Amino acid sequence: MPKTLPLGWREWLALPDLGITAVRAKVDTGARSSSLHVDSQETFDRDGVEWVRFELDTGRYHAPHAYGEAPVLARRKVTDSGGHRTERIFIRTRMRLAGLEWLAEVNLAQRRNMLFPMLLGRTALAGRFVVDPAASFLQGEHAPVPTK
Repeated sequence: MPKTLPLGWREWLALPDLGITAVRAKVDTGARSSSLHVDSQETFDRDGVEWVRFELDTGRYHAPHAYGEAPVLARRKVTDSGGHRTERIFIRTRMRLAGLEWLAEVNLAQRRNMLFPMLLGRTALAGRFVVDPAASFLQGEHAPVPTK
């Protein structure tokens, strides 16, 4: 079995394909999929492929909002923690955390006033990390992670 790295219940991670060097994430083993909470989103056509463009607050103090674009992978129904089912757009993007980098599916959710702009779900965690629910920022507090 590959070595797994420790995470706290909250961490900073990067989404390099989207140009996001640091976003505050809640590590959520109760959530199947990872979710990025966006302030706004719109779909558009690029060369016959559906894309989504979005804006988000990364959770970094005094940092400007981040903007991203990605091809739409899918639209799927997601049940939130309150039991409400909504259709969300999914994208596939690279994540970088604790020196690891991998591709993961992320859904985009328009939910206001979220304390954590990112939920890191168990599908993205599996086989890579173990979670200590009593710890926070084991991989560095407010650590902007460089993109390549």
